[in-house]
Amino acid sequence: MKNTIKRPLAAAAILALGLTLTACSDDSDAGNDTDTAATDSSATVHGHVHGLGIDPADSRLYVATHEGIFTPGKDSAAQQVGTSTDDFMGFTVAKAGTFLASGHPAPGTGGPANRGLIESTDSGKTWKTRSLAGEVDFHALDYAHGTIYGYDSTNALLRVSKDGTDWDDRARLQALDIAVSPDDPDTVLATTPDGIAKSTDGGKTFATGEQPTAMAFLSWGTTGALYGIDDDGALSRSSDGGATWQQAGTVPGGQAQALTAVDDRHILAATQSGVYESQDGGKTFTKRFTVEAGDGH
Repeated sequence: MKNTIKRPLAAAAILALGLTLTACSDDSDAGNDTDTAATDSSATVHGHVHGLGIDPADSRLYVATHEGIFTPGKDSAAQQVGTSTDDFMGFTVAKAGTFLASGHPAPGTGGPANRGLIESTDSGKTWKTRSLAGEVDFHALDYAHGTIYGYDSTNALLRVSKDGTDWDDRARLQALDIAVSPDDPDTVLATTPDGIAKSTDGGKTFATGEQPTAMAFLSWGTTGALYGIDDDGALSRSSDGGATWQQAGTVPGGQAQALTAVDDRHILAATQSGVYESQDGGKTFTKRFTVEAGDGH
């Protein structure tokens, strides 16, 4: 059955943000959670969540937030990774132990306002600048086919790089998120105010976005398993590259903040009140962390 989501909230959000896409919210209305996960402070991350991933090196969950990177520690408590409390925006696990990110420095730490592309080769403990420092804030990053795809929110531009240093400028578009086909490096999807826009030439050009317009975030984990989440947490799956969609479930906790499909069944999602994990394609979710608004920077 084709997805019949009607509320174009994600598109409206993109327009309202004017494509600066700072995406950092202090809203506290979380909706009604029905999960049974602990809500003590030790299982809490602070600040808006911008990215999620599983490190193949140790199968550990990593959460990129407005105030640093977190992972489950002792007794599943939220443990900060490394010492950085930077605002991590675009974030992706490229391969075992190697993370890519972008964002802004924490107050008082110095450096350019936009981090450009940064890289960690020790699972987020330390970071180094790869390129574009002071020039670019990537709000979406995807690593596929040995290539980095980044949505440069500063210039409303898709950029592509093989080595993280030299970049090819591709299409200009207004987008919130991107996803690259695991089978074809030239097939790139983007969530736009008009719906999901598709490129078949590696992001050089995009067709006009099509329904469902309400899709906020996308993640293409494996062949036949493209997932999307709308602004209210409704999760959908497409087995034909986004031509048609089927309802897969609902992520608790209110407004969606991030989505990662690890594979065709393993889903990570962040909403206004929590970080959730599904091992059954979105039918059920377990809360891994509570999310609370941080101090804001």
